[in-house]
Amino acid sequence: MPRKPRIEIAGYYHIINRGVEQRTVFEAPADYEYFEELMCFYAKSYGITLHNYCLMSNHYHLLIEITQENLSKFMRQLNMNYAIYFNKKYKRTGHLWQGRFKSWYVTDEAYLCTLMCYIEQNPLKANKVKDMKAYPYSSYRYFLNDKEIPECLQQSWIVQYYKEDAEAIEAFLTNPVDTAQLQELKTASSLVEAPNSDTKPKVEDLHNMFEKITEIKKRNETIAKAYRQGYSQHMIAKALGMSQSTISAIIKRMGR
Repeated sequence: MPRKPRIEIAGYYHIINRGVEQRTVFEAPADYEYFEELMCFYAKSYGITLHNYCLMSNHYHLLIEITQENLSKFMRQLNMNYAIYFNKKYKRTGHLWQGRFKSWYVTDEAYLCTLMCYIEQNPLKANKVKDMKAYPYSSYRYFLNDKEIPECLQQSWIVQYYKEDAEAIEAFLTNPVDTAQLQELKTASSLVEAPNSDTKPKVEDLHNMFEKITEIKKRNETIAKAYRQGYSQHMIAKALGMSQSTISAIIKRMGR
């Protein structure tokens, strides 16, 4: 039976991929660095926003945001080109990755915030380091030093929301993760059916929602309403000509 095609809708995705038979896919520092180079190159090529990442020896986690139906194309280029590099370098043949990558659509901000902490804390959970700052192959170390942030992370949620406030970033990303809650959020996400094309939130309808609004309070209420109806923060920000971090802060404030 042929595999079902992935249904890709705009928004945030948690991506995981593992080495075949749990094998090591990053043998040396140069391997991690080459993967990071490919990841940033293809994120830019496909117009994908990279929010967080963590590369472990036999798997990796990405938190990305898409605005077009190109998630599979991005992942195919990333995984294929890294596999070619790895197999050539280590004189091996055959599949490097354990089947297709796994992806979960991030349904709400609670899931998003928990996920960011979970991804960055992976090296701690695996006892690779005692301090997250000491792990060299995740986005965490870049967030704490704004002068080193690569281009592919400059539009990330952390950078946009916290700017250069390293103390606030550290406090947020070191929050303990409730793994039971994360599993509940992930399960809820997997139960969400991607809408058909005729029921996707339409950009025209989004513009119409704000067309006659002049008061800030009413605008903020409408932003929260649009978000509950399924419009992503990115779509709302683009429609209003505002930054995504501002939209995120408004939604958080209106939800209190």
